[in-house]
Amino acid sequence: MSLIPRSAPSAPFEPIWVDTHAHLDAGEFEGRGAVAAERARLVGVACGVIPAVEKANFATVQTLARASGWAYALGIHPLYVGRALDTDLDELRQTVERALHDPHFVGIGEIGLDFFVPGLDRERQQHFYAAQLRLARDFDLPVILHVRKSQDALLAGLRRHGFAAGRPAGIAHAFNGSAQQAQGFIDLGFALGFGGAMTFERALNIRRLAATVPDTVPVLETDAPDIPPVWLYRPRAAQQDADVPAEPNTPQQVARIAQTLAELRGWTLPHTAAQTTANALRALPRLAAVLAVAQARSVGGS
Repeated sequence: MSLIPRSAPSAPFEPIWVDTHAHLDAGEFEGRGAVAAERARLVGVACGVIPAVEKANFATVQTLARASGWAYALGIHPLYVGRALDTDLDELRQTVERALHDPHFVGIGEIGLDFFVPGLDRERQQHFYAAQLRLARDFDLPVILHVRKSQDALLAGLRRHGFAAGRPAGIAHAFNGSAQQAQGFIDLGFALGFGGAMTFERALNIRRLAATVPDTVPVLETDAPDIPPVWLYRPRAAQQDADVPAEPNTPQQVARIAQTLAELRGWTLPHTAAQTTANALRALPRLAAVLAVAQARSVGGS
């Protein structure tokens, strides 16, 4: 499958971008996630992935993905397991079974472990994480992982549940671990997600990883409306030290985020587009069907 739009030979190259992680159903979009997706399409973001976070938004992400021409994933986020019931896992399995025939469905996510936010029940997180890894293996689906201060525990779970190179793995979203931990995910076949955090010069570890992981590893993401890039931030009042977002992050930022990745790796923008798109398709094979439709729409000008 071609990764660039079909056009006359004399036409300029128009990069195709894929946002592998955007919560277009979030409240910040005020019910206009499909509008945000369309605005992103106008600047070259052909499609993306909308991950679920709890049972209550399974249907929402499905409807939004179909309306916007994007993909979706189904899962229970570690920040939401405190209010989730064990029966939600049964509902997740049933919803996944039904979604297997939906071309917009690409995998299990957002799932994982969060050891950064204080007060979260780690045992319950592990319970939901393990159950969702089993679900992914039962249907041979990739996973989209939430990774915060939990790299080693996530890797242990993946190995315990049979994730290995050569089988569908997925994406370690917003990765910020050590080079050794990154290699652990890479060895299991995972792509690593890079987004707005990479655009901050002070994010030395993330930028180092973005520059040095193998070519087949980086994928682009926004985590919209969260993790805005540096240009969407403004200083707080002079007496305060931190920064705050000037506005919510959106998938429109992918192309500009990609420029940072290109600079860090010494790539051209066309190569960055083609490589990161190929990496996304390798990480989430079912995404190919969604991208093909998006390309056809782009060529048709509709």
